[in-house]
Amino acid sequence: MAGDETYWPAELFADLDRTGPVPLYYQVSTRLEEAIQSGTIPAGARLENEIAIAQKLGLSRPTIRRAIQELVDKGLLVRRRGIGTQVVQGQVVTRQVELTSLYEDLASTHHTPGTRVLAHEIVPATDAVAAGLGVEPGTDVVYIRRQRSTDGIPVAVLENYLPADFADITTELLETRGLYQVLRARGVAIRVAKQKIGARRATGDENTLLDIDKGGPVLTVERIAFDDSGRAFEYGLHCYRPDMYSFETTLVAK
Repeated sequence: MAGDETYWPAELFADLDRTGPVPLYYQVSTRLEEAIQSGTIPAGARLENEIAIAQKLGLSRPTIRRAIQELVDKGLLVRRRGIGTQVVQGQVVTRQVELTSLYEDLASTHHTPGTRVLAHEIVPATDAVAAGLGVEPGTDVVYIRRQRSTDGIPVAVLENYLPADFADITTELLETRGLYQVLRARGVAIRVAKQKIGARRATGDENTLLDIDKGGPVLTVERIAFDDSGRAFEYGLHCYRPDMYSFETTLVAK
């Protein structure tokens, strides 16, 4: 598909119910979502603009804008300056807020996880890392930085600090296994974690590693994980590409 071409499968909307109780924006959004999920609208396809779509369907522009925004919020479409509205390159990753690794979550949802190890070395613990791991500042710790992808699309940059007794974990293992898989194989009983979810602008080489605009937004996670003895075995600082990633949790009233 040429870069200046747009895609709009008009046949999907030939039988919209214009008099029934289901809102028109929802009908358009639902049909678009099904077409994207099935591959009828391919990854990377650029949609026509809202005015053109509204004219073709005989609907108002606010109706089309709301339908498209529904899919932007779900991570299926992304609006890019100078390009327009585009289907995300690959399915968005939605994670439950649970004590699992990204590698495990990708594999369990039939994605193909990929890992590129960017750094793997012994470093002195900064004040923040020392506080997270419960060691003295300057103590040797293992520093690991990885780029994680799903189905060939970059989705996260993961930084982890571990106590020095994990220094024998090899780069080869980190490239082919999730970190928690490796730690469990060593007998670590992963029990509980403190986690903080936030957002900020990309810094350093993050925009290149995540294939996003320079200074673009990223989701962030700061995590301290403990084993069943109460020892902190991981201090993690992770950032995620927001159009490819979301967190999902269930809230219960008390």
